[in-house]
Amino acid sequence: MSDQRPDPPKIAFVASPAPEAQAAFASLAQRYGSVEPDAADVIVTLGGDGLMLQTLHRFISTGKPIYGMNRGSVGFLMNEYIEAGLVERIQAAERSVIHPLAMTTVDVHGERHDALAINDVALLRQTSQIAKLRILVDGQLRMDELAGDGVLVATPAGSTAYNLSANGPILPLNTNLLAITPISPFRPRRWRGALLPDRVAVRIEVIEPTRRPVSATADNDEVREVASVDIAMDRSRSMVLLHDPGHSLDERILREQFGE
Repeated sequence: MSDQRPDPPKIAFVASPAPEAQAAFASLAQRYGSVEPDAADVIVTLGGDGLMLQTLHRFISTGKPIYGMNRGSVGFLMNEYIEAGLVERIQAAERSVIHPLAMTTVDVHGERHDALAINDVALLRQTSQIAKLRILVDGQLRMDELAGDGVLVATPAGSTAYNLSANGPILPLNTNLLAITPISPFRPRRWRGALLPDRVAVRIEVIEPTRRPVSATADNDEVREVASVDIAMDRSRSMVLLHDPGHSLDERILREQFGE
């Protein structure tokens, strides 16, 4: 029987501009070596959740697993920063597979814009005028008028971000659901949103889009003065997040629900 061990993974380090992240990059690259992302087996991000989101977008078409270590402020998606044993941690890590939302908008000038969202797609009023929105699910009208600051559609991975701040539900990763959550609703005032199967297509139409302009944002990609927004999960794209055992996204989401 051979006792030959597998070769250690080739690592590409990606760091935020923060001094703590840059110092970590220099130390880890010297200790473990660093290759260009195209040649890497795994991407290690050094920063906070913002950098993780940027990295996921950057490598969304590669399928390369991403292991984050917290050198930022929030770090919900990140692992604890420890320099020692990084290769062993990566090899023992639990995998979470997530898919993005595909957003297609048509603005008031008839121009189409496409973008991807890992966390959420959010529609927000652009001026002091309240937004009025019509919501359809798989082509069927479900709400003829939502009046308020806006609405968002969140993935399970994004349910603890803007969605949670808007009093939306936290979704475990294995639920195969999307959360649609109103933002400061005025009418219907008591509507708190809905849970939808992640296979559905959501269409949001802006009522009076010229008089009541609305922007649509897929994570950080914003389109202004939209007339309609179509949202559906893109299962042709998969992203793999790596977390230390006992600290997977599912575990973190459970802890968040119990206030831990």
